Amino acid sequence: MGVSLEPLAAGRDNNLNLIRLIAALCVLVSHAWPIALGPGTTEPLERATGYSLGTFAVLVFFAISGFLISASYERSAGVWPYLHARVARIYPALIVSIALVTLGLGPVFTELSIQDYLQDARTWDALLGNASLLHLEYTLPAVFTQNPYPTVQGSIWSLPIEMALYLATAAVGFAGLLRGRLVLSLLGAGLLVALFAGSDLGGMVQADFWMPSLAFGTGMLLYLWRSVIPASPWIALALIGAAALSGQGGLHGPLICLATGYGAIWLALLPSGVARRWNALGDYSYGVYIYAFPVQGAMMAWLGPMAPMSNVALSLPVTLALAILSWHWIERPALRTLRRPRVAAQVSGPECDQSTQSTGPRRPTRYNRQDRSRRVSHEFPASDSDLVERPNARHTAFYGPQRHESGRG
Repeated sequence: MGVSLEPLAAGRDNNLNLIRLIAALCVLVSHAWPIALGPGTTEPLERATGYSLGTFAVLVFFAISGFLISASYERSAGVWPYLHARVARIYPALIVSIALVTLGLGPVFTELSIQDYLQDARTWDALLGNASLLHLEYTLPAVFTQNPYPTVQGSIWSLPIEMALYLATAAVGFAGLLRGRLVLSLLGAGLLVALFAGSDLGGMVQADFWMPSLAFGTGMLLYLWRSVIPASPWIALALIGAAALSGQGGLHGPLICLATGYGAIWLALLPSGVARRWNALGDYSYGVYIYAFPVQGAMMAWLGPMAPMSNVALSLPVTLALAILSWHWIERPALRTLRRPRVAAQVSGPECDQSTQSTGPRRPTRYNRQDRSRRVSHEFPASDSDLVERPNARHTAFYGPQRHESGRG
């Protein structure tokens, strides 16, 4: 039957870091159209396929996240270590980013005096609500008001969904369903049937929560059946064809998620020595994701009207620089800190055998630089994420700023 999806869950020698970075850059490119030309602007790919580049990118993020987070839970010592790891991956970089944007970028671009800006309750609501992901605020007081799209934090809408799916994974794992793939698959199929039982519910597949959740669930099911699902370009092409032929029917959304998720995971397993050298550099996708939208808006406010691709060219270097700093100064140190208690427990905990206790602690295993890099490169999303978008119909379903303007934020 050939190679299965199993190797992707067994190690870090894959192309996932590069795929997630490309997806994050696709989000930046996709956002350039509404940021430069205003909400409701249709980008070229959406005119051709009905889905924006950012939509496909966000589905990639969530599908990969569903696969890796399921593996992460199974490797964890329990629910609390798993949740600790998820918080450590999402929150440190997010808190720094929100603080820099709210207290650094905001005072520079606000039309208010700095004193009035800092005394405005909306500033602190945005800082605390966005940093905690408990109450999102997409705008800041009098910031970017002259931009075609006067939104500051346009991508963070997906992060509460990501965290909710992390919690759902913990609940599923705690119930033992990750060990019963057939039962969980049947439950997922039942949920889809219920979702599409009525036309109104079927339409919800395009809404904020259901489309990312379907992608995440697709990644989870691919993980559960990884040992029997082959990694094949023909399967990827068949799923893409099925999604294209489904038109706007009820199965269109699920097929898009399945095709995108399987395609991303198949690409992650492709043998490519050059591409896999990227793993030694780090995982910059989350940083690109959380910094891109504010940087793109700042370019518009600073330099005035510009074409979408000009916005991309000006914003990309700054965004990438911030993402690199975020990885090396915040994200990777946070993940290393997460692993230290585990090493200490292995060396000196009560589970050590008598010989170890009588002769002193064992020397920790030494890893070379590449091994350490692989160990600290954790799942995004995004969020993973990691996690990511949104304007108009399907475009609207994936662009957070539109939610503020339509009164749903």
